[in-house]
Amino acid sequence: MTQIKRIVILTGAGISAESGIDTFRSAGGLWEQHRVEDVATPEGFARNPDLVLNFYDMRRAALADVVPNAAHMALARLQREFAGEVLLVTQNVDDLHERGGSGQVLHMHGELKSALCTACGTRSRWEGAMIERPPCPVCAAPCLRPDVVWFGEMPYEMGRIYQALEACDLFVSIGTSGAVYPAAGFVEEARRAGARTLELNLEPSEGSRLFHESRLGKASVIVPEWVEEVLGG
Repeated sequence: MTQIKRIVILTGAGISAESGIDTFRSAGGLWEQHRVEDVATPEGFARNPDLVLNFYDMRRAALADVVPNAAHMALARLQREFAGEVLLVTQNVDDLHERGGSGQVLHMHGELKSALCTACGTRSRWEGAMIERPPCPVCAAPCLRPDVVWFGEMPYEMGRIYQALEACDLFVSIGTSGAVYPAAGFVEEARRAGARTLELNLEPSEGSRLFHESRLGKASVIVPEWVEEVLGG
């Protein structure tokens, strides 16, 4: 691994599932009780804002009951100890990477603990509920919505992410389904730029064939093992 200087890591729902965060496919979970069209689209928010605000209030409150797992902490260790650059990009809207010790995380799909004011466009850190229409901390308008990227909206930090993919030596995808674009196309962008590509997943993703290597198992096991390997432990 001595030739590796720049690593881009993409994480998805699979890395947080072991901590108890509901995924789209969680049996009996919060997502199973709602249609994606109703709670994760601008149109759903326009139709029934109370339903959407309550859904995300519940998801935000649920973060208090979960903790980072060994995979989150291993990636934080990699960021601290790797001699080169490690860019951590996540599709997750939870804060488990930060609580696990990672100092720099790009949340391409936004964050549960952030509010977006639809009146003034300001983003603010947010811990409480939005269902009662609290005022924006900046303009005082009662126009807050979850700062989460819904289907049909543009993910955040895409320019920075693509620039990093073009420059990286290694692209690693952890716990992703390989079904949601643009993230599902990152492996092809990295390969086109000449990077090695590695998938760490519980089961093969829809894009598994695009990776040079795929390692299967629980994230809490295979991610720390891979980090140990990279750091030469």
